[in-house]
Amino acid sequence: MTQRLKKYYTETIVPKLIEQFKYQNVHQVPAIEKMVINRGIGDASQNQKIVESSLKEIALIAGQKGVVTRSKKAIAGFKLRQQSAVGVVVTLRDERMYSFLDRLIHLALPRVRDFQGISPKSFDKHGNYSLGLEEQLMFPEIEYDKIEQVRGMDISIVTTAKKQEEGLALLKAFGLPFKS
Repeated sequence: MTQRLKKYYTETIVPKLIEQFKYQNVHQVPAIEKMVINRGIGDASQNQKIVESSLKEIALIAGQKGVVTRSKKAIAGFKLRQQSAVGVVVTLRDERMYSFLDRLIHLALPRVRDFQGISPKSFDKHGNYSLGLEEQLMFPEIEYDKIEQVRGMDISIVTTAKKQEEGLALLKAFGLPFKS
């Protein structure tokens, strides 16, 4: 099943961006390559139960099983051993990516209390965008009674854009609610 945002991209966004940036070729138009959802678990790395619950929540939100990230070296100041769990990450591509982006734009972000829009300043110099969410409760898949602790996550949207302006135009065309 083709996601509606993917169809919207090919039929509406591509011609709009070609006109706006005067591209010579359809392949020059920026596209979303992948989305990476990351959650650091910090002090909970000693507790395997919290790692498992974070994996379950990320899988519910993303629709795809996540991977536990592990520390490369021991740091005594942080009470961190080598190869101990430090986070959970999942990379979404194609259909699952468009499905998650659709749910993020139309369901999750509008549920944030006192939401004013996301900052347009979180682009890197290549047109990729990162945003941090403070809690997982904004996603309708997460039930309030079943979570152990409110934890945030970082979402990175990797695009094929060459400049910040192209990335901003692409994500605005998808409907991400940027602050004015």
